[in-house]
Amino acid sequence: MKHILKCVKCGQYTMEEKCPKCGGEATNPKPAKYSPEDSYGKYRREAKKEEFKKKGLL
Repeated sequence: MKHILKCVKCGQYTMEEKCPKCGGEATNPKPAKYSPEDSYGKYRREAKKEEFKKKGLL
């Protein structure tokens, strides 16, 4: 079963793994399911913090 995907580069929605418009990678646009017992939340928050530091936002 195929799911709708979103291009990382241009934001186009598609059913293909590669965007037909720009050739960029298409990923799942839905966020991960929330769980209070999130064992990987700490790592995601650290990665996001590092990304903000690289962009100069923190």
